[in-house]
Amino acid sequence: MKEQYGEVSARIDGHVALLEISRPPNNFVSVDLMRNLADALFDVDAEKELRVSVLTAAGKTFCAGADLASPTGVGGEGMKGINPLYVEAVRLFSAKKPIVAAIQGAAVGAGLGLALVADFRVVSPEARFAANFVKLGFHPGFGITHTLPRVVGMQKAQLMCLTGRRIKGEEALAWGLADELVPMDELRGATLALAREIAEAAPLAVVSTRATLRAGLAEAVKAQTDHEMIEQTWLRATADFAEGVKSVNERRPGVFVGA
Repeated sequence: MKEQYGEVSARIDGHVALLEISRPPNNFVSVDLMRNLADALFDVDAEKELRVSVLTAAGKTFCAGADLASPTGVGGEGMKGINPLYVEAVRLFSAKKPIVAAIQGAAVGAGLGLALVADFRVVSPEARFAANFVKLGFHPGFGITHTLPRVVGMQKAQLMCLTGRRIKGEEALAWGLADELVPMDELRGATLALAREIAEAAPLAVVSTRATLRAGLAEAVKAQTDHEMIEQTWLRATADFAEGVKSVNERRPGVFVGA
């Protein structure tokens, strides 16, 4: 596989592909970034010697989500910018080999959605998971309304989605949103150790078993993102959405009127 996929770098450690997102300072998702990451994962699938991917992100933030406010962000073209993002999200869920993600700092909005692409999440205490869409006057996207309940259960998913509450590393571990909790300086080593443990198993059996456990997941994400986009489209035109974006940028609670 290549060493660089746009803003995603790739290197090989034995049977493990180490993929790192570098889009400072917030590692915001973009269509190109998600396409490049999907391309890298598909190349991992095509390499017989590679058995597992480790997903990391440079800096203090794993992924702060989608930039909905900036004209140059993924929401700059309105929902025309969101639709191709969801096409790439479905591709991410279509990758065949296991993914272990290292989560430091914020995994917010679409960043939470990206974290949920992985089979396992190793986190530091500084990790922060949030489905903060309602604080923006918006509807969750990136398939989160399907993938989050699948991991933490419907009740906890509702709590996250209807409050926008941030879940810290310790709580994420207790909820099953994280699989391991380690100090920040041990995060990447622990993530690689878990990936190597998976890579020691019979690779055909791992891929086969994963396919059974995740049967229909990519198709479900496709159906869910189609629905999420419908809800996001009409909500984007509301006064509450405009207030939500403004309030988040001004770091204050939104003053919503239900219109």
